[in-house]
Formats: sequence, structure tokens, C-alpha cells
Amino acid sequence: MGWWLALAVFLYLACAVFLVAEVFVPSGGILSICAIVCGGGGVYLFFRESTTTGVIGLVTAAIMVPVVLVVAYKVFPHTRFGRGVTLAPPRRQQGDAIPDTDKLKELVGTRGVVLTPLRPVGMCDFSGRRVECVAESGYVEGGTMVEVLAVESTQVTVRTVEDS
Repeated sequence: MGWWLALAVFLYLACAVFLVAEVFVPSGGILSICAIVCGGGGVYLFFRESTTTGVIGLVTAAIMVPVVLVVAYKVFPHTRFGRGVTLAPPRRQQGDAIPDTDKLKELVGTRGVVLTPLRPVGMCDFSGRRVECVAESGYVEGGTMVEVLAVESTQVTVRTVEDS
């Protein structure tokens, strides 16, 4: 085994390090170029030994690159440094509802008065309770009587009604 084989293995390891660094360090592609150069140099040195060694080195590189990237993505967030620079996922309890959804659903069928013009969104008053509403269609002037048609999530849809 010649010294170039040891150098080829070293270049493969350097290639892996540059690939991991490229994923997490903004370098404008410089680290990718270094990884390509190291990987290409390693392949060249493997082929310098023999064609069989070169093919084995090439297959190793083809397997190594995706494995290194996957492992980096899986392991990095669990490292001390990774925890410091990545955001924690939001924690939401199963069954959490959007606030006020149940109270808003109680408004279906009730009548209220438009406080601000609905274009198509504006404020309405339902017995002293101010609620942001969406007009079923078009523009609705302030002071108009409306009725709640539906509540989806926190969106309250209203329709104008004739005073009777």
C-alpha cells in the first residue's frame, strides 16, 4: 500500500468534513468546492493504485456522500452546538383548539350590528361583544343589522338582514 492510498483515505475524510460543514455553515459554495476537490483527489489516488481499487473507491464515495449528509442532519440537532442554533419545534397538545372557537360557534344564528364597514372584513357587535367578521358577499355599511351564518375556526361569516 503506497502513501497515496493513505492520502486518498484522508481526502475522503476531508471531503466528508467539508460536506457536513457546507450543510451548516454558509460559505457561498466554497466548502462544496473543497469537498469536490478532496473527493476527486481521493478517487484519482485510488485509481492510481489500480482500476479495481479505483472502482471500489468510487463506489465508496457514492455511498459515503449521502450517508454523511443524512447522518449530519439526524445527529446535528442533538449536539450541544446544534441545540443552541436550531429552533425547537412548536409544542401543541393533542386536542388543542383555536382560542374562542367554542364561544364563537355559540354566535351562529344571532344578530348584531356592523361597527366598522365590512370590506369584506370588519368589526361587528353582538350584545356588547365585539367580533371580527367577514361579509358573505360584497361591502356592508356600518350600522347595518347582520346575522351570523357560520363559524369556521375563528372566521365568523355574516349576512345582512332586513329589520322586521
